[in-house]
Amino acid sequence: MGKTVAPFSSWAWENFGLFKYLLYGPLLAKVIHTQTQELRLKDDWFLHILIISFLRSLVYLLWSCFVSMLFLTYNRRINKQGYDFKQIDREWNWDNFVLLQALIGSMACYMFPSLIENVPLWNTKGLIAMLMLHVLISEPVYYWVHRYFHGSYLFPHYHSIHHSSPVLHPFTGAHASFLEHLILATVIGIPIIGSLIMGYGSIVMIYAYVWAFDFLRCLGHSNVEIVPHQLFHSLPFLRYLFYTPSYHSLHHTEMGTNFCLFMPLFDAIWNTLNRKSWELHREMSTNAADKGRVPDFVFLAHVVDISSAMHAPFVNRAVASNAFTPWNIMLPGWPVAFLVMLIMWAKAKIFLVSFYNLRGRLHATWAVPRFGFQYFLPFAQEGINNHIEDAILRADREGVKVISLAALNKNEALNGGGTLFVNKHPDLRVRVVHGNTLTAAVILNEISKEVTEVFLTGATSKLGRAIALYLCRRKVRVLMLTLSTERFQKIQKEAPLDCQSYLVQVTKYQAAQNCKTWIVGKWITPREQSWAPKGAHFHQFVVPPILSFRRDCTYGDLAAMRLPDDVQGLGSCEYTMDRGVVHACHAGGVVHLLEGWSHHEVGAIDVDRIDLVWNAALKHGLKPVSNVINQKLNVK
Repeated sequence: MGKTVAPFSSWAWENFGLFKYLLYGPLLAKVIHTQTQELRLKDDWFLHILIISFLRSLVYLLWSCFVSMLFLTYNRRINKQGYDFKQIDREWNWDNFVLLQALIGSMACYMFPSLIENVPLWNTKGLIAMLMLHVLISEPVYYWVHRYFHGSYLFPHYHSIHHSSPVLHPFTGAHASFLEHLILATVIGIPIIGSLIMGYGSIVMIYAYVWAFDFLRCLGHSNVEIVPHQLFHSLPFLRYLFYTPSYHSLHHTEMGTNFCLFMPLFDAIWNTLNRKSWELHREMSTNAADKGRVPDFVFLAHVVDISSAMHAPFVNRAVASNAFTPWNIMLPGWPVAFLVMLIMWAKAKIFLVSFYNLRGRLHATWAVPRFGFQYFLPFAQEGINNHIEDAILRADREGVKVISLAALNKNEALNGGGTLFVNKHPDLRVRVVHGNTLTAAVILNEISKEVTEVFLTGATSKLGRAIALYLCRRKVRVLMLTLSTERFQKIQKEAPLDCQSYLVQVTKYQAAQNCKTWIVGKWITPREQSWAPKGAHFHQFVVPPILSFRRDCTYGDLAAMRLPDDVQGLGSCEYTMDRGVVHACHAGGVVHLLEGWSHHEVGAIDVDRIDLVWNAALKHGLKPVSNVINQKLNVK
């Protein structure tokens, strides 16, 4: 027998996905008909409903952006945990209530047309009427209904959905059962309908009331204390007139208290006001200037391009919770992102993007406010290095143990893979790590033991050198694509004498037309890929990844590893990686921290440490993403 579902607990369009927005279709059709046939604007309430629905969604989205701007809100967070994927998925359809109330409003317009005829744009008496109806009816009705929903039957069948989110978020305020939102529609409708019946309603007042209602719902569920305690200290009676985020947070930790809608006055009247409310608010507001907990590990990332900049959690957490794709719903925001890029180029500093907890240690991602193409502009390199240096020195001052540099932040031509900073600041306590040792290990473990020959582009890079030296020790013939004989010979001399013959310099892609294992460390065009034989496999360590042009060949992903299962608070994807997966250089920094290694990992890769780092990663529960590697490990 399946589990019995309580009536009105689920949504009628629960399984519609994006098709649920088609339910706005009749409303939109009515608006189009009215505007084309009757040319009415002010009195077209179906149009007003559509506009109000859009503005309501916008209020929640903007609050979500603000809450996720950790560089502004981190020190003001009430619950210090992060939003994980489970909570994000649970709250995915947070906007169901907007659709529901739009449909209810449309039905009301059809059923009671006389009520909305000739409503003025503004009526001062309407403000007084709405406030009175809200305070005298909506607030107490919500309070008592809310208390009843905490009863033995209603809570598990209806209200527990709302309390299932471990960390409050504006979308948490909208995440509730169908029955709850039906009642909430009544609560919000009482002042609106009441003022219209009294003849005091106005268009501006309806817009303002709905906006204020949603704004305060988002405020209470924001998990960010922004109301200064000095306000309540100067005017004590205000603390009973509107609640704060810390006040409402207590309802989610001690559920028998703080039931009010927006006004703690009703909790005080009916003796459910939590005694910790004012003290917690004062504490959160006072401590907002503190830096908060210092991360043990920092991954210093950068933006790849303008499109990927819109993948940041503070732009849209739903988009950020899935792997980045260049053609997503955020594409219309490209012009805004371009403008932000110019501002960042001129003024922005290092900022906090995301964080998660692993083994009781805080791991944070900071970002350098520079885009990928800027790293290749000669005049911009000094400024970029200054940003990276500032981040390292900040991490050192704050007590961060390990800072790992993302792809372009450790570019050899830019700063020698981090060597520049370590040499300039020999007394650094923070360990600077490029993480490329683990990147090399991931790529090398993808290559079958039966392979006897590989073709390597980017052969004289930091990673290319390490891969070539490691493979030649395994007696694998490495065709190293490079025009620099000097750089090739320097690497060849590093190999043992009996292995040097396995390193072969080539200068053209044609040399690999019979080699089925390509290791790509430098971006190659479809034309250059055409020299690979049918059935070839492209391993790669190039950002961005190469285009999958050949249908008769296979393509590996960028070197990456899955974080251990006990990671907490992780709710965003790292660029094109899947959930819980990070670039191998990021994972390399994590391993460095977990192992407690005291050396800097900068400059050239120590080939002798590749297997050591790989085994350490597996020991700590990091898992390779490549199916090829997993198959090998399962065999073992």
